[in-house]
Amino acid sequence: MSDEASPAPPQDPAPSEHLNIKVTDNNNEVFFKIKRTTQLKKLMDAFCDRSGKNPTSVRFLFDGTRVQPTDSPETLDMQDGDMLEVHQEQVGGC
Repeated sequence: MSDEASPAPPQDPAPSEHLNIKVTDNNNEVFFKIKRTTQLKKLMDAFCDRSGKNPTSVRFLFDGTRVQPTDSPETLDMQDGDMLEVHQEQVGGC
């Protein structure tokens, strides 16, 4: 009988508590590291502060869907390295 321990079977790594999210408005790219359960309002406000934008004048999109301030990476099923797009809010029309 051998005293060698057999190697443990490889396990899928547990999802990290934090995600790296890229936020871009085609002029600026800002990377944020946030918890999966953090409301995205915190990230949105930080991006607007850094880029000098008014939070009410922009909208954030993830995979073409508008992101609400109360959403979190967990509710949107975001993965590490995902990107949020920032677009100027457009008002008016016919």
